Amino acid sequence: MAPPLSRRTLLQAATVAATASAASLAGGGRGLAAPAAGATAEAPTAWTVRPFALEDVTLRPGLFAAKRELMLEHARGYDVNRLVQVFRANAGLPTGDAVAPGGWEGLDGEANGNLRGHYTGHFLTMLAQAHRGTGERVFADKTDTVVTALTEVREALRRDPVVLSTDGRFGTAVENVRGSYQYVDLPSQVLGGAAAITLSAWVRPTHAGNWARVLDFGDDTTRYLYLAARNGNGVPRFAVTTSGPGGEQGLDGTAPLPLDTWSHLAVTLADGTGTLYVDGAAVARDTSMTLTPAALGTLAHHWLGRSHFPADPVFAGAFDEFNVWSRALTAAEIAALQEARAADTPAGRGDLASYALDETSGSTFANASGRGPAATLRRTWGGPSHPGFLAAYPETQFIDLESMTGSDYTKVWAPYYTAHKILRGLLDAHLATGDERALDLASGMGDWMHSRLSKLSAATLQRMWGIFSSGEFGGIVEALCDLHGLTGRAEHLASARLFDLDRLIDACAENRDILDGLHANQHIPAFTGYVRLYDETGEERYLTAARNFWDMVVPGRMYGIGGTSTGEFWKASGVIAGTMGATTAETCCAYNMLKLSRALFFHEQDPKYMEYYERALYNQVLGSKQDRPDAKNPLVTYFIGLTPGHVRDYTPKQGTTCCEGTGMESATKYQDSVYFARADGSALYVNLYSPATLKWAEKGVTVTQTTDYPREQGGTLTVGGGSASFELRLRVPAWAGAGFRVTVNGRAIRGNPVPGSYFGVSRTWRGGDTVRVSVPFRLRAEKALDDPTLQTLFLGPVNLVARDPSTDHLKVGLYRNAGLSGDLLPSLTPVPGKPLHFSLDGVEWAPFFEGTEDPTHAYVRRSEPRVVFGGTDSGVANPARAGGTTLLDEIWAGAPFDDKAALVARVRSTVADWVSAGLLGEADGAKVVNTAQRATYAP
Repeated sequence: MAPPLSRRTLLQAATVAATASAASLAGGGRGLAAPAAGATAEAPTAWTVRPFALEDVTLRPGLFAAKRELMLEHARGYDVNRLVQVFRANAGLPTGDAVAPGGWEGLDGEANGNLRGHYTGHFLTMLAQAHRGTGERVFADKTDTVVTALTEVREALRRDPVVLSTDGRFGTAVENVRGSYQYVDLPSQVLGGAAAITLSAWVRPTHAGNWARVLDFGDDTTRYLYLAARNGNGVPRFAVTTSGPGGEQGLDGTAPLPLDTWSHLAVTLADGTGTLYVDGAAVARDTSMTLTPAALGTLAHHWLGRSHFPADPVFAGAFDEFNVWSRALTAAEIAALQEARAADTPAGRGDLASYALDETSGSTFANASGRGPAATLRRTWGGPSHPGFLAAYPETQFIDLESMTGSDYTKVWAPYYTAHKILRGLLDAHLATGDERALDLASGMGDWMHSRLSKLSAATLQRMWGIFSSGEFGGIVEALCDLHGLTGRAEHLASARLFDLDRLIDACAENRDILDGLHANQHIPAFTGYVRLYDETGEERYLTAARNFWDMVVPGRMYGIGGTSTGEFWKASGVIAGTMGATTAETCCAYNMLKLSRALFFHEQDPKYMEYYERALYNQVLGSKQDRPDAKNPLVTYFIGLTPGHVRDYTPKQGTTCCEGTGMESATKYQDSVYFARADGSALYVNLYSPATLKWAEKGVTVTQTTDYPREQGGTLTVGGGSASFELRLRVPAWAGAGFRVTVNGRAIRGNPVPGSYFGVSRTWRGGDTVRVSVPFRLRAEKALDDPTLQTLFLGPVNLVARDPSTDHLKVGLYRNAGLSGDLLPSLTPVPGKPLHFSLDGVEWAPFFEGTEDPTHAYVRRSEPRVVFGGTDSGVANPARAGGTTLLDEIWAGAPFDDKAALVARVRSTVADWVSAGLLGEADGAKVVNTAQRATYAP
């Protein structure tokens, strides 16, 4: 058990700010006050800039606040008791009326629900972020409900399972909740070597699981007898064998047992005749059954609710009285058992075994036959290897992973990934509400991981982490580093280092690209963790590998919207058009690339990281959330297909997927990277233009952005509070080109803002100072790296998509009215009353960030068949070089032009080159130059 965590220990939070955004630590115990402005965790000393806590940056009305509100409505309306249902079931606790979320969180979901529990962690993080971002009590209350339940779950897992009582057929019965993996272990002498026998049990199944056993007495899968509530055809079956399934002598029912209804099952076996009874009626008889319990000899196991075949489900439902007689009861005696307990019928209690199963507490069941000891309630998997274990399923997946050599997610599906989500959620819950129980649960998980993993060899660990899917561990390294920052326990940092995947780290540190064929989201979050390990250890290998890894993804494996991966995997760098399909751009990848970009920026303020951040946030991340509220589903995409006419699916797969989880998180932390501060407090970075107010307590000032960006091309920053000296560093987007302007209190600031950099304004700021930033948008086309004719359009930071049901790439020409600046926007016509909406050749174009179900084209086929300037057609076909570059491409590559004369000069020189190269006739060249001279151009 983890030691108590003192207040002093809690304040050892020097490193937790990596993902907690320098979170506030509220009061002790179960305090649930709104986020306090008190003690703030310090950033790692390796960081040269630091983030602000979510509660220090308030979203103002605008695009992000509107998107967030949709997710907040989901968070407010969702019953969190559903989330903990699978945890409570695994611990054998009552689940009440709660219905498990289903999908990946359900036992009937993909891969048998082997990932269940992960979604609860995501949801906890969302609640924590929502509470810190809004201060609303409802989110703290829901967090408390989940943490309370998980505390009870861990305590239950630490002890032997305890009886759950329910209403029985004649009184009280014992319930076996689906997902509890519990069974009743009967004493070895229950059959007594009898030559004749009657088995009788009342059952109330709650799930139609084929081959779930009412009882199974045997040694293994060779010698046994069993009674199943459902066979492969869904009807009851009794069988006995000494030679495995092929030698079974059996009896099959004729109809399925009804769910949630008490049914009586009985089997008599004597003198070569076996009979199966259901509710007092004989439904099967075989007069050639030669095997009896005596023929089986002494058996090792006698179970109620568990099968000797590991793949068979544990019985889910309730058991009432169970009896075994050393004779075959008559049909009349079986019929009488339908109306009363056995003791009150002519048959009397079973003489070999008689269990009323009416206990209401404890872990044992009395045997009223007068023969043999009590039965015991047990778990199929025994119990946790360490008291810190916490999960929504048995420890089996973690155990099995240690011997796996290949992936099989139907058996083991990323258990450490799920553990990460739970751990991260608990850390975020603690940081948002001050609930020390959450930190104690997290600390226990860290202790358990260290206990389990530290015993394994380095070779075993490397093999485990290299297995696709089964060995995926998500952001566990980052979370363990953050946990270490809170607890100071050396074991927690040691655990983080046990997740080193040396083959990948070493290759990336050497700048060797081995990403082709790797599962994208399995590896992106690992590098965010390795950056944190650099913070903790100072080992350059980690940071160098992460930097190089980022460069291997951006831009070589990045789609225009900022997403990456195709069918969840990476292909060779530079292959973009060749990987587009219906399953491109997994949403989790964008979420994790944002986290990695942010982590790298803390160490090196290279604008490329925030350029990417803006691209992915304003496009894929915003566009992955549907623009409508829903209490049941978060409405977030899994994949965003880039095929022509793709319609986004906001209720993907079976639900409760990883991408819906990260989508919930993204939508409640939009403000986390708007502002950063230099570590020494000498500068404030404005990374994103977004309506948000910063409370900079260290300087005693506020900074408020007022803007409708990206519907507005710029914004106003107003300083409030007292006076403070610092440099205001404003990001100049790489796409901004000429025209980025800054004024302070109405006066222009001298300087030369360079696209793809930061523009600094240093002064002593006073309350009321106003900074106006103008960021001119231009329409530009970005080419797919492997097919320059396949292009995606951007207006400033906004990706524009064509809304059209066609499943072929649309052919689009854009030079026809291009402006002297190179801006392609004049070729499009604004749609009145719909900001950022345009039309071109009868097709509407809209921002990617709008979460609709319209069929869209993110990429189009660029087609400029004729040379046109300013809307004037030269009548000349637009020639192309062997590589696909056209005459117009080369002309407009010289933009921006100071004036029309500069453009005409460019046209004249380019035409001369093409004529000289034999690519364009002289007469056609003259027509092109003449047309350029006659045309009228937008600025």
